[in-house]
Amino acid sequence: MPLYAKPVPGDYAEYYQKYLDKVDPAATDVLALMKAQGLVMLKFLRGLTEEQADYRYAPGKWSVKDIVGHIVDMERVFIFRALWIGRGEKQTQPGVDEDMWAAASNAGSRPIAALWREHHVAKTNHLYILKSLDPSVISRVGICDDRPVSLSAIPWIMAGHERHHMDVLEERYGFKIDWETDSIY
Repeated sequence: MPLYAKPVPGDYAEYYQKYLDKVDPAATDVLALMKAQGLVMLKFLRGLTEEQADYRYAPGKWSVKDIVGHIVDMERVFIFRALWIGRGEKQTQPGVDEDMWAAASNAGSRPIAALWREHHVAKTNHLYILKSLDPSVISRVGICDDRPVSLSAIPWIMAGHERHHMDVLEERYGFKIDWETDSIY
């Protein structure tokens, strides 16, 4: 049985439903899903030129690099939330202004190779953290941005959030993402 059961309404703020709707309904092991999805993203990012990575589909929109920086930042926020809850902290965690964070991330001025490496290292680290949590704490609930969230919902939200942005890269930026993971290296 997978460590992180699929979340149900009430395990997370309604806002996250749009991300959870992006998760394959047949998925049962979110950690395996996160690993596979991370490898797909790695392969996609490694194939980009600097020009492609700097692309914005419209003025004022994030570049591909900005999206990657955002994904990494938000995964770090989510993993911190998981640790916070898993360690039994009772204090409320604040919300995040994603546009402010993206503007301050410096992702747009960094080489795409640095960003795909950072994404890969962060994803690997997050999976290790999620695997390391004691099963007895997975059902804990914390307060993040003034809303309850169960620790067990967090990796599912992470997977859905990344998938949301991968879909945006295909739908709005015009990239084709190869979802096969058998030839990553």
